[in-house]
Amino acid sequence: QACGAVYQRWQGRCEACGEWNSIAEEATNDANAAPVAAGGARLKKGRVFALEGLAGTPMDAPRLPSGIAELDRVTGGGFVKGSVILLGGEPGIGKSTLLIQAAAAIARAGARSVYISGEESSGQVRLRAQRLGLGDAPVELAAETHVEDILATLANGPAPRLVIIDSIQTMWTDAVEAAPGTVTQVRAAAQGLIRFAKASGAAIILVGHVTKDGQIAGPRVVEHMVDAVMSFEGDASHHFRILRAV
Repeated sequence: QACGAVYQRWQGRCEACGEWNSIAEEATNDANAAPVAAGGARLKKGRVFALEGLAGTPMDAPRLPSGIAELDRVTGGGFVKGSVILLGGEPGIGKSTLLIQAAAAIARAGARSVYISGEESSGQVRLRAQRLGLGDAPVELAAETHVEDILATLANGPAPRLVIIDSIQTMWTDAVEAAPGTVTQVRAAAQGLIRFAKASGAAIILVGHVTKDGQIAGPRVVEHMVDAVMSFEGDASHHFRILRAV
């Protein structure tokens, strides 16, 4: 999961990168057999899609500023349309607080902003928003973890400009048969959300947990799938937090 090397059997240490306990078992299809989806159904043939030239000009603004000056500074002036950002940080550091402020600012500017919480109920998120004075912001809120339901809801109505998934470790999809939070589920859930971002033009922020040694939990391949990785850091004895683009 750290370097992408493949082994035929399990072993404690990866000889390619030297990481311990980073080898995870994954089922693969027989190379000679027809590809099969989860549940045994045969995959459909691919469809022909249209190719575009380089001369096309974007219709919307290339970036969506959040109005929070320091957040916009780290993102290079705002969220790029169709981009996916992975935001990591220790529990309680303030990831959800920062993102609900960004969602509220963008919603107040007239853009559709959606906050999907997989760890807290809608009532808990609403209470946090009220403490921050954001109770009147037209943010669309839901507590859901099933990726297919989330994508169907996001596709219903005008395309959202900002979608926050809190957190990616709680999401699960029918595309793979594994428990939520496992390596395979986190990667497949992220893949479905990234595909939606590229097709719809919505900017998506995935919240990720951090392990004891400061690394974002889950498969390292997710860090390579997204467009940017940000780290939210701080100390309980200090008043300020630091947001880094890593």
